[in-house]
Amino acid sequence: MALLLAVLLAGCASRGLETADTTALSLDRALILAEARQSLGIPYRYGGTSSRGLDCSGLVQRAYARAGISVPRTSRAQFRALPQVEQARPGDLLFFATAGSGKPSHVGIYLGGGEMIHAPGRGRQVTITSLGLDYWQERFVGAASLPAP
Repeated sequence: MALLLAVLLAGCASRGLETADTTALSLDRALILAEARQSLGIPYRYGGTSSRGLDCSGLVQRAYARAGISVPRTSRAQFRALPQVEQARPGDLLFFATAGSGKPSHVGIYLGGGEMIHAPGRGRQVTITSLGLDYWQERFVGAASLPAP
């Protein structure tokens, strides 16, 4: 399934998203995913970093903090600071150019199974979405992993 998703995404994205889903997760990754899932339903709030409201990079910052990992505040700074990977694993970050500039302007956390959790925008809530949607395939710019300890 992951291979099929990678092939489909590679054909549509400027840089294809490849995934490596595994059943065994490190403690850090498990904590990140647990916090991200606990954030489901929190309303989007630009600049938000709390249960009162989250933006996409605020969700990442909050979930990574649960695992004791400090990351920069914005999606663009997160993209620059974290080690880029060819294959996304659950807990890794996925970056998208949604503002038309070709630069990362949106980030989500890869859940596995071809899905990510993210804070999609004004008027919406933190949610899970399929990476098989053309919208995400066309805007994918890269993936990043947990920083080295």
